[in-house]
Amino acid sequence: MSKEQHTTEERSAATTKKKSNAVSNAIIAFFAVVLLVGVGVLAYPSVANWWNRMHQSRAVAGYVEQVESLEPQQRAKMLAEAKAYNEELKTYPDRWHLEDDKAMLERYNKTLDVTGTGIMGYVSIPAIKVRLPIYHGTDESVLQIAIGHLTGSTLPVGGEGTHTVVSGHTGLPSAKLITDLDQLKKGDIFQFHVLDETLTYEVDQISVVKPAEMDKLNFEDGKDYATLVTCTPYGVNSHRLLVRGHRVANPVTPDSTTYDNPTSMLWTAVAAAGLLVLIVLLLAIWLVRRHNRRKLNDITPNGKFKHRAPYSRDHSA
Repeated sequence: MSKEQHTTEERSAATTKKKSNAVSNAIIAFFAVVLLVGVGVLAYPSVANWWNRMHQSRAVAGYVEQVESLEPQQRAKMLAEAKAYNEELKTYPDRWHLEDDKAMLERYNKTLDVTGTGIMGYVSIPAIKVRLPIYHGTDESVLQIAIGHLTGSTLPVGGEGTHTVVSGHTGLPSAKLITDLDQLKKGDIFQFHVLDETLTYEVDQISVVKPAEMDKLNFEDGKDYATLVTCTPYGVNSHRLLVRGHRVANPVTPDSTTYDNPTSMLWTAVAAAGLLVLIVLLLAIWLVRRHNRRKLNDITPNGKFKHRAPYSRDHSA
């Protein structure tokens, strides 16, 4: 074989190998992208739920800080305004269509709006380890991230003849909210935290009704009720689950339930991000080393340097 033929064959082999390597790298890149997309799709519900939980806990923490910054006289005034609103609501002719009365609706939205964001307080449900901010109204934008107060029910400040109703979603892929509400049973408690007041309710009735059935949300003379509402059955949402409680004295022992804390959740996110960066870094190092080994193997197929005798013109095919 002539020198020119030998050189041509080497170049051809090198070109073929480069094409093979390029195809191999493209396949690896394709499956890496597919893997990342798959992991992203699977992780989305958990990540989105974590994100919403962190914002919910921050909203509650911000509300508590804002309330603590108010003077006692300011808190007393806001509480009195809420109770006066409830008394007027009891005699309102069509309280479930409050949006038709702009003046009354504006008054509702301003009452108990401590932070200027629409949060009137927060609810805690120890049995399912849930603590969520309560916003004015039940617009979908509210229910996607928190609990909404049902316009037409009394504000959560208690009192005889009142019935406060709050509503939340179940089974959202991006937020757990009160998905576990169906786990509550009679005797469990939930609490409203409004201004510097804590109101405790003990579950005494659990009902499933159609969306238009409102009778179980009526006022009753001498009673102080509160009802938690969510959709049921899971994934179908054709009915409403009503978990009603009556007012009881606050427990002597403070609530020791571990709820979401924005600071600890933030550090968890930092740790998770650090772990992800480490994994990506290790993967990058592995790919670089793999690439370098393949380049070396292109020069020395066995990974070792070999000494070849100089090419002699005397060689023949």
